[in-house]
Amino acid sequence: MIENLLKNLNDKQIEAVKETEGYVRVIAGAGSGKTKALTTRYAYIVECLGINSANILCVTFTNKAAEEMRRRVKAIIGIKSDVSLITTYHGFCSKFLREEIYKINYPKNFIILDIEDQKSILREVYAELNLTSKDKTFKQALREISIKKNHANYLDFILGNKKFNTYTDIDKVFHAYLIKQKKNFALDFDDLLNYVLFILDNNKDVLTKWQNRIHYIQVDETQDSSIKQFLLIELLARINKNLFIVGDPDQAIYEWRGAIPEILVNFDKKFTNAKTILMNQNYRSTPNILKLGNHIIRNNKIRVEKDMFTQNQQGVDVVHFHGQNETDEALWVINEIKELHRNEGVKYSDFAILYRANHVSRSIEQILIKENIPYVIYGGTRFFERKEIKDILAYLRLIHIGDDLSFQRVINHPARGLGNKFVEKISKYAKMDNTTLLIALQKNIEQQELNRIGAIDFLNLISGFQSSSKNKSISDLVNEILEKSGLNDYYIADGDTDRLENIQEFVNSIILVEKKEGDELNLQDYLQEISLYTDMDLKDDKIEKVKLMTIHTSKGLEFPYVFLCGFSEGILPNAMAIKDRKNRGIEEERRLAYVAITRAEKKFYMTESEGYNFNTSTSKLPSRFLFELDEAFYIRKGELNQDIIDEAKEFVKRETEKSTEVIQLIVGDMIKHPVWGKGKIIEVNSEKEEYIIEFLSIEKIKPISFSFKLLQKIDLSVSD
Repeated sequence: MIENLLKNLNDKQIEAVKETEGYVRVIAGAGSGKTKALTTRYAYIVECLGINSANILCVTFTNKAAEEMRRRVKAIIGIKSDVSLITTYHGFCSKFLREEIYKINYPKNFIILDIEDQKSILREVYAELNLTSKDKTFKQALREISIKKNHANYLDFILGNKKFNTYTDIDKVFHAYLIKQKKNFALDFDDLLNYVLFILDNNKDVLTKWQNRIHYIQVDETQDSSIKQFLLIELLARINKNLFIVGDPDQAIYEWRGAIPEILVNFDKKFTNAKTILMNQNYRSTPNILKLGNHIIRNNKIRVEKDMFTQNQQGVDVVHFHGQNETDEALWVINEIKELHRNEGVKYSDFAILYRANHVSRSIEQILIKENIPYVIYGGTRFFERKEIKDILAYLRLIHIGDDLSFQRVINHPARGLGNKFVEKISKYAKMDNTTLLIALQKNIEQQELNRIGAIDFLNLISGFQSSSKNKSISDLVNEILEKSGLNDYYIADGDTDRLENIQEFVNSIILVEKKEGDELNLQDYLQEISLYTDMDLKDDKIEKVKLMTIHTSKGLEFPYVFLCGFSEGILPNAMAIKDRKNRGIEEERRLAYVAITRAEKKFYMTESEGYNFNTSTSKLPSRFLFELDEAFYIRKGELNQDIIDEAKEFVKRETEKSTEVIQLIVGDMIKHPVWGKGKIIEVNSEKEEYIIEFLSIEKIKPISFSFKLLQKIDLSVSD
C-alpha cells in the first residue's frame, strides 16, 4: 500500500507526505506538485496511519481547489469516505456554525449574504436614512463596513445587546445594517470567521470539542492567510499539535485584502520546533522560463530563499516585445498567436494573455475581434452573482428559509402588481408582529389593503413549491419554479439568450451535484454550499478560445503559451500599490510578475508599448522589473531605443528618492497624533490620499491626510 501511494513522488514530496507529526512547513514553489503532495499526505494519514478522514481538516482557498482535492483523495481512499473537512476557510466556518451557532441563539439555517444581498440591505438603509450614492457609494459603504467588522467589536452589539454609538453617517449606516442582519439571522463573509472565533472564545466546551475532533490540519496556500484565519487554525491545533502548512511566499499576491505572507515566512520562529521542507523542483516550465522568474523574485526581502529548478528540456527563448503604441503591441501578440496556430498547429485554447489591469485588454480584444479569433475573458461577473441565477436562488431560499431579502427580490418578479408600496404595507404588519414579511403576509392576507389576487397567487405559489421541495429533487424543483413562477417566460420575452443559456447551465450544474451526492443532497445543504461558491469558472477549459485574464485570476493555473501584456511602469508595478504601501507594494507587484512568468509551460512573452500612461500621468515606460533581468535571459523584438531605457531608469530613481522623503505608513502601523495620541493604521486610501486611523484614546476612526506632517510612527520594538 505504502509503495503504491508514494509511487511517482520525488524525495521532497515523499518527505512531506511522511512527516505527519508536529509542526511542519513546506515551501512549495510554482509547479512543484504541492497538490499531489497534499492529497497523498492526506491519504497516507488515512490509509497508513488509520486515522478517520472525519478527523482531518484540510483548508484551501477556493471552492474549485477544494473540490479538486476532494476528488483526488476519494480516488485513493474510496468514494464513500467523509472528506467534508477538505474545504475553504469560509466552508469550514459555515459547517462549524451550522453545528454550533445555537450557542448564540441563531438558527442553523442562517443566511449567508453575498455582495448583492448586502447591497439590497443598503438600499433599505439608505432609504430609511435619506442617504443617496452621492453621500457614499455602496462600494464605499461595504468597504467601510468590512473595515469596522475587522477592527471594531461589533459583536458586542449584535450578540451582547450593548449600546452602539453613532457619530457619523457611516456609523448610522453600520448600525442599521447590523440590525437588519440580525433580524434575518444573516451573516456576511466577514461575519463567518468572526462568529466562529467569538463562539470558540466564549465557549471552552466547544473549543475543546473541536480541538479533540481535529487530529491533523493541513493548510494550502498559507501565504494568503489573514491573521484571523491563521488564529483559527492555530487554536484548533493546540491539543494535537499536528499542523502542516504549505505555500510559497513568492506567490503572495493578496496583501491588499488582508493576507500576511509573514505567517508562512516566520512560521519557524513562532514554532521553534517546526520542520521546514523545501519543494523547489518545477514540473511545469522550461529552464529558460524558470531562470527569468528566479532572477526577478530574488530581489524581494519577504521570502524564504529558494531557486526553482527543472529537469524539463531547455525549450525556446523568452521574448520581450516593445511596441510603438498599444495597437502595435496588440497586433504583434495576435500575429504571433496566428503564426503558431497556423504553422505549428497550436490550439487557441493553449494561449493565455495576462495583464495587471483590465483596461490593457481593450486593444487586444479589438484585434482579436477584427481577426475573427475566438477568445474568452475570465473574471467578469461571477456566475452565481448573475441576476437570473440570483432570482432562482432567491425563490429556493424563500421556500426553505422565508427570509425578507429573498421575499423582496421575488414578490414582484416577474411583475404581479405588488410593487414597493405594497411591500411597505406588509412591512408595517411585520414590524408590529416582529416577524418576517412572508409570515406577515400569510397572517394578514385577509386585510383589505393586502387582499389582492397577485398576493394570494404568490402565497399559493410559494406554498406549492414548499410542498414540492419535500419530495422533488432540487433540479426538478428549479424547473418547476422556472415554469410556474413565470421566470422562463419572462426571460424568453426579454430576448436575452445569454440569460437563458446561463439558467440551463445552472440546472445542469445542479444535476451534476445530484449525481455526485445522490440522496444525501438536500435543499439546506445545497443552499449553504452555493452561498459560499465564488468561482466564476463554470466555463469549459477545453474550448477552443484564447484566454484573457488578470494575473490575479491566473493564480494556480498553467498554460502552454503565456503573454504578459502591459508590462509598463505604473501598470506592473501598479502606481497606486506603490503609493499606498511603498516597499511592500513593490514586493507584491514583483510577486505578480513572478506569478505571471511561472504560469507558462513552453513559452513566455512580455510585451509593453509607448504612449500615454494614465496611471502615472507620464509617457509610458517599460516596467522597472524588466531592468532587473539580464538581457541574456531573453531576446528582444521591437525597437526600444536607449533614450527610453535611460528615461525609465531615471523615473524609477526619482520616484524612489521621493518616496523616502515622506513618512511611510502601512496597514497595521502604530502612530502618535499630537492631539489624539496613539492610533493604528487600518486602511491606506490612495484615492483620497489619506490614512484611516483607529485612535485608541477616543475610540474613533479618523481620516488623516497624507500631507499631515505631525504623525509619528511608533516603533513597537521599543517600550515607552
